[in-house]
Amino acid sequence: MQTIKSLSLRKKMIIVFCLPIILLFMVNIVLYMGTDRMLTSLDEVYASNNSLNELTGALDGLQTATTVYLGTKTSNALEEYYIAEQNYRDLLKNLDDNNDVNDSRVLERNILKMSANYLELTNHAVESKRGGNVEKYKSYYEEASRTYGYIDSNITSLNNQQFINNSKSYSTMMSALQTLEELNILTLIIIGVANLSFVVLIASTITSPLVKLAQAANRVSDGDFDVALPAVINNDEVGVVTRAFNKMVVSLKAYITKLTESMETERKLKENELIMANHIKDAELKYLQSQINPHFLFNTLNAGAQLAMMEGADRTSEYMHNVANFFRYNIKKNKDAVTLKEEIELVDIYIYIINVRFAGEIQFAKDIDERLLGVKIPSMILQPIVENSINYGVRNIEWTKKIRLSVYELGDYICVSIKDNGIGMTNETITKILEGSYEENSQKSDSNGVGLANCIERLNIFYERDDVLDIISEGENKGTETILYLPGLENV
Repeated sequence: MQTIKSLSLRKKMIIVFCLPIILLFMVNIVLYMGTDRMLTSLDEVYASNNSLNELTGALDGLQTATTVYLGTKTSNALEEYYIAEQNYRDLLKNLDDNNDVNDSRVLERNILKMSANYLELTNHAVESKRGGNVEKYKSYYEEASRTYGYIDSNITSLNNQQFINNSKSYSTMMSALQTLEELNILTLIIIGVANLSFVVLIASTITSPLVKLAQAANRVSDGDFDVALPAVINNDEVGVVTRAFNKMVVSLKAYITKLTESMETERKLKENELIMANHIKDAELKYLQSQINPHFLFNTLNAGAQLAMMEGADRTSEYMHNVANFFRYNIKKNKDAVTLKEEIELVDIYIYIINVRFAGEIQFAKDIDERLLGVKIPSMILQPIVENSINYGVRNIEWTKKIRLSVYELGDYICVSIKDNGIGMTNETITKILEGSYEENSQKSDSNGVGLANCIERLNIFYERDDVLDIISEGENKGTETILYLPGLENV
């Protein structure tokens, strides 16, 4: 039973279909061979009677050929005589001349002895006829005719006796054949019942786990994750599916528990965020009232971050900390030259803030050659470009929003690429932006106030050339790539 459970479904199906066929085939072969032997024996029952009938016919033919030759003395008649004689001699070889004392063997010995005498008499009669001795061939012929009668009588008696014995054997063999047929039927019934039981056993090992799995799946689909998990009985494909289903149910139950806990945590965080928002509004009001310098904003944000940390709102604390760093960078670095590394760090902070605000909808990736991060660049360049990609490129698209920042070396330049998969730009728009004639809305509520035109102008002044920035777009909904061509490593 354990072996059956460990088999795969394919092997079980092969066994179900092939084993009964093989068993039935083997049984039919055995029954066929037994029946064939029985029928062969039945054919041999009356073989002795057929031999005696042939012997009688040959004896009659020899007597007739002898009579015809003695009456005609033609060469054809003589030839017929010799043929009939040889035929009779050949058939006599089928008789048994052993020393058994049963009636059949006695009769056979008598027939053989009389047949030998008969053949000798017919030969003498024929030779006397050929020699012209009329008295002798008549005497031999008469003696041969009497012997012929005795032989024919003995053959008839032997034939009748063997017919009686053969009839008894035939009845016995027919009874045995009938018994064999009944045994065949009984054997087939037993094999059929055994095969049916085996098929039911195999089918139950396949269907029973499936039924239990289906019942459990229906309850899970109705939202009942406390259902008793079906036991894994077999090691076949059904067992594998059942094992996977059980793991899935356990995982789903754990996930729902964690999700419930997470929702509760999110609810508390939102409450904390509302509290922090009120604190920020109060701080803004106090700032306007007292006209304090921007450092008060940093201190206020840091205090809010510490308060959030004390209250366990780690995400809110991290968010406020990054916002503080973002504004600090804006004020401290707004007119300074910084490294490319510092600019990329600001972009990381900005993407973090944006993803917090918009539920992580921006997929930001970087491909950076770390050797090139020491190159100098005007501050507040990369963040406005990324902001422009978000606001005008991917903000309102319905597919996944992606932005990739790459830093690589190309000839004598260090290239900084900011590429999005947004709505793209027309050539006319690109030309206006590069020429500085494009009017953008720098008063957007989520803008830092530094427009793309401002970045281009500062880059041209800083590097004293007007080919520092290029914009590439293949058309509508095919994204936009902004590339900065900075001086090579010799200027780092």
